[in-house]
Amino acid sequence: MSDTGSAEPRADAPGRNFLVDVTAPSTAGDGFDVFRREWEGQVGEALPLPPLEPLGPDAFRIRVRASKMHDTVISDVYGESLAGGTRGASHHLDDRVLVHVMRRGRWRFVGPRDRGEASVPAGQFIVRHNGPPARFEMEPGTTASVLILPASLLSPLIGDRPVVGPADRAELRLLMACTKVADATLNDLTPAGVRAARDSLVELVKGALTQGFDDKEPRLAPALTQAAKDIVDSRLADPDLSPAALARELNVSVRTLHRAFAAADESVSAFIRRRRLERARLELASAGARPSISELAAHWRFADSSHFIRAFKKQYGQTPTQFVRSRLRLDACRERGTVAPPADRS
Repeated sequence: MSDTGSAEPRADAPGRNFLVDVTAPSTAGDGFDVFRREWEGQVGEALPLPPLEPLGPDAFRIRVRASKMHDTVISDVYGESLAGGTRGASHHLDDRVLVHVMRRGRWRFVGPRDRGEASVPAGQFIVRHNGPPARFEMEPGTTASVLILPASLLSPLIGDRPVVGPADRAELRLLMACTKVADATLNDLTPAGVRAARDSLVELVKGALTQGFDDKEPRLAPALTQAAKDIVDSRLADPDLSPAALARELNVSVRTLHRAFAAADESVSAFIRRRRLERARLELASAGARPSISELAAHWRFADSSHFIRAFKKQYGQTPTQFVRSRLRLDACRERGTVAPPADRS
């Protein structure tokens, strides 16, 4: 990281990802000027920054990783110091809606006297217009996901005041999953694909504002699938984990969930089983004390040892015992510096 900030643009594709970092103490005096130059150079005039004014020489030390999609920006923001306000009015301020999903710390927004203020802590989200002039401040160490979206598509759902709610709402989880998928694939998308990704984000924000969404919208399938997979990975040992439980948590029907997974050529149950087998295989491959087959079967929620052994062999071509023997022989061969023998399939 240089003392004057850094930007790391990637491919000049239909969408573009970049990083602007002005957290170094030596940038404190002109951190916002550096940030503005990098933002305007990477995002362009279509999505200009408002006329911000930091409150003090050390008040603008943030790091932003952002992705531009058509008229929309998604970003991850980390702030060591952020306090300021907007200077006067600007014609573009009300043309954008901002969504902040707070992961750590707190972000405080103070509007004009008739619009009050909002203090948004970790675990909450806020959807607000980008104007009129306001003050803001961020606790040191705050992290958040921030989306900049066209206001014309969302204004009727917001009205004149910000909307605040819990970030664990199903629609917000889908929204975060969609941003994750979009960021990972953005530079490989065609212009039509970029527009579709942007439309998906808008639909999910609408869903967060109305606490529902159009589950027949095919463009939401990747986000729904990713959100379900994230939940599965966090609850693999849960005995109640099932397609029905996932659908309830994501506020969709089981049929909708199955339809979303069908696009990825793997059923919900097959994904759960595969991830459980992968975890079990990692435990069998560990160098320390290995659990028994019956212990693994019970922990990863297989009906019994026989079911676990059959599923493991179907997935990996070996029984768990054969896999362990192969690992032991491989380790021994490596210690001796010899070629490993073929896998045990007896």
